[in-house]
Parts: sequence; structure tokens; C-alpha cells
Amino acid sequence: MEPQERIVIKSHELFMRYGIRSVSMDEVANHLGMSKKTIYQFYADKDALVEDVIDIEINRNKSECIGHKQGSENAIHEIFLAMDMVKEMLSHMNPSVIFDLEKFHPSAFKKYSDHKNKFLYTTIRENLELGKKEGLYREEIQTDIMARFRLTSMFIIFNHELFPLGKHSLAHTIEEITDNFIYGIATAKGQKLIQKYKQQRLKTETV
Repeated sequence: MEPQERIVIKSHELFMRYGIRSVSMDEVANHLGMSKKTIYQFYADKDALVEDVIDIEINRNKSECIGHKQGSENAIHEIFLAMDMVKEMLSHMNPSVIFDLEKFHPSAFKKYSDHKNKFLYTTIRENLELGKKEGLYREEIQTDIMARFRLTSMFIIFNHELFPLGKHSLAHTIEEITDNFIYGIATAKGQKLIQKYKQQRLKTETV
């Protein structure tokens, strides 16, 4: 593995686990067993390193979302697959990451926001349109409004004033929010499918 690749992979692991602000460049160097000078040969500062770390998250998210769309049975199944992905990500992610990005690394935060507001918005909108065609979502829902609502609700869990750290797990919170969203847009046919997928997951969890 090339030194730059080692640096960004280890930094990604540390930032996601402990938060970006909590991990210094010295600590990154120590975990890698290399000098800080070596890191600065590839990255002018921490901002530049954070941008590459965020690229890892964005590329992974894009790949997984495309995979869910291609591998899902229907629009509702795609949402369940996406929720599984998000819960898995949150189980390894420090809740302060988004806050750290916004406050201390504006360039990387803009890159992440652009991904959210373009790629994720489009993915959600296409899911809503597919669900309508499949008769699983109510025909009268306003696609643009609900796509923006869904996008905002997914990231509201990182608002520490609304959801104080430690009160509820992020995974449980996103599941509760998703349940209310999907039941609200589903037809009777869609709600039967929701129950089916929820029961399947309960069986898997109890095995």
C-alpha cells in the first residue's frame, strides 16, 4: 500500500471513531508509525487530509446506494437496505463528525453537503417516483417536498440540541424516523410490504 493511501485510510478510521477535532496530526502519525513530516509531504494541512477522508465516505456511500437500487426488490426494499447501511455506518461513527466538519473544515463540509443535496436528493426522489409507479407510495404525495423532507430528517439526528448525545442511539433514532416517514407515504399495499420486511428483520435478529 502506498504511503498516501495508508495515511488516508488510517485517518478515516480514526476520525470516524473519535471525531475529527479529537484526533491530531501527531496522533495520526503515531498510529501509522511514521513521522508527521512524512504526512505533510502528501498533505499541506489537516484540512486537505479531511477532504480526502470525506471523499472515501462519499464514494462508499455512492457505491452502496447504487448497489441498493440495483439489488432491491422494490422501492420499499431499497429503503430498508439503505437503513441497514446507515445503521451500520452509525455504529462505527462518532456523532461529532458532522459538527466538526461544519465548524472546523468548511471546504470538506461543502463537499459533503453538495453530495447530500445532489446525489442523495436525487436517489431519494427516484425512489419516491419508483414507489408511486409500483403502487407502494401514495400517488398524491409531492415528490420534491417529500424528498427534501426525507433528506433533512436523515441528518437532523446530528443536531445535538434536538437529540442530546447519549440519550438515544443514533441507529435507533434513524430507524424511528424512517418508520414514521415510510408509513406516512405508503399505500395499503406498501404497508403490507413494510410489515413483511420488518418481520424478516426481527427473525434475523432473534436467530
